[in-house]
Amino acid sequence: MTIQEELNATIRELVQAGKGILAADESHPTIAKRFKAVGVESSEENRREYRSLMLNTQELGDYISGVILFEETLGQKSDDGKPLPSVSASNGVIPGIKVDKGKGPMVNAPGDEITEGLDGLAQRLEQYKTLGARFAKWRNVYHITDNNPGIAAIEANAEVLARYAAICQSCGIVPIVEPEVLIDGSHTIERSADVNEAVISEVFRALRRHRVELETMILKPSMVTPGNANGKKASPEEVAEHTLRVFRRVVPAAVPGINFLSGGQTPEEATLNLNAINSGASQPWVLSFSYGRALQEPAQKAWAGISSNKSAAQAALLKRAKLNSLATLGRYSTDMEG
Repeated sequence: MTIQEELNATIRELVQAGKGILAADESHPTIAKRFKAVGVESSEENRREYRSLMLNTQELGDYISGVILFEETLGQKSDDGKPLPSVSASNGVIPGIKVDKGKGPMVNAPGDEITEGLDGLAQRLEQYKTLGARFAKWRNVYHITDNNPGIAAIEANAEVLARYAAICQSCGIVPIVEPEVLIDGSHTIERSADVNEAVISEVFRALRRHRVELETMILKPSMVTPGNANGKKASPEEVAEHTLRVFRRVVPAAVPGINFLSGGQTPEEATLNLNAINSGASQPWVLSFSYGRALQEPAQKAWAGISSNKSAAQAALLKRAKLNSLATLGRYSTDMEG
């Protein structure tokens, strides 16, 4: 296939009504923290075993169209010796890869951060492609305070995301663009909406400058919520109202899919808010999910590092995937949690 044909085929398979993307790309420090919470050591073998059981979950492809993997996982194998990306693909779930190299402080911008990893990206993408990856993800983060994010950080991070997306498409890799506005802080939902609008608006200005094809990319944003230290919890209806208002203002209809990150919400909150977003009038994009902890937390608790718990962990993962699938269609209700 040509590069364009590859992009078209991948986006068709990734963006489907009723399906979302599983984020299983936790870095070593992050997965260690998640494993510690369930009493498991973060050894290479434990990471392989856990991610193998996820990708071997039967019927996962009924609700999940793609999985974002950490670089380590691309080279690992299941118990029967099959490469994990091949396991995922055979289960109807497209393998993808996290390609950024992490974030750090932005010089002369106190409180703001920027993500690194553009050097050598095209060469790495070609290597990942030979291992089965068909899409990629890059995450930038934005802190909300009275002064953050600053204009310099908004513009610089947008530039990085656009350059990443352009490089991906030149290699036939569909880019997931993730500008995460963090939930940490005491800010109001209105302040969150203002920051999200400014951030995403600048991201699309940069994407246009770099001639990124909007039809073969996915946006992975935060939902618009109050800060987790605000003290006033927003209802799912309020989250949906503010979130959709922002995206209707700044996200072009040419973008096929918006796959929300869960960003610190509990599994139930993330599903409930997604359902509210999809309960109103239809929108020009497929509004779905790309959750990490909000999909995996019940499975990790059920597994707890014990091989004999594999089936229970897979059942927990499948249940969460199915509930979020229903939420993408506006058909979820809390009584399904039982």
